[in-house]
Amino acid sequence: MYNLIVAVLAYLIGSVSFAVIVSASMGLADPRSYGSGNPGATNVLRSGNKKAAIFTLIGDAFKGWVAVWLAARFGPHFGLGDEAVALAAIAVFLGHLYPVFFRFQGGKGVATAAGVLLAIHPVLGLATLLTWLIVAFFFRYSSLAALAAAVFAPIFDVFLFGPHVIALAVLAMSVLLFWRHRANISKLIAGQESRIGDKKKAAGAGQ
Repeated sequence: MYNLIVAVLAYLIGSVSFAVIVSASMGLADPRSYGSGNPGATNVLRSGNKKAAIFTLIGDAFKGWVAVWLAARFGPHFGLGDEAVALAAIAVFLGHLYPVFFRFQGGKGVATAAGVLLAIHPVLGLATLLTWLIVAFFFRYSSLAALAAAVFAPIFDVFLFGPHVIALAVLAMSVLLFWRHRANISKLIAGQESRIGDKKKAAGAGQ
């Protein structure tokens, strides 16, 4: 029962779309109405408002972090262990992808996944974030950077901590992230994907 409560609460936390909320509060257009149509920081950046994109990035990462942190911090008081943390991780991520508050039309999960990984362990989160930054810096494709980070995240996790139940949640997030980026993968192959900072192209973004 407690595991179910953890999963539901984490999903509801993940369902808070900061891209939509921040854009509305700052008088910007709904991020689902331009660019890639994806409610995430990269698409909000296409509005030309860097502050809104930063707030979105921080908010999406924070909700991923707080859901997992709460499960890890208070779960033991209710006899819960790593299984609850794993459930919180995948549930908050699913909430971002398919938010109940926004007709299940969510983002692609990059920032939220980063927050989840940082909550699981700072070293895991930072190693994955560094992977994203390196690929983004050299290739300027947010989606390619996200895909590279998704590949390495479960590898880093197992390398650092060995096989454990939370690693299954990390792997599941990576698979889902690839699924959400399937259109971006096609555009990358075709050479039609937009680059970071490109306000004109309407191609899909990695966040």
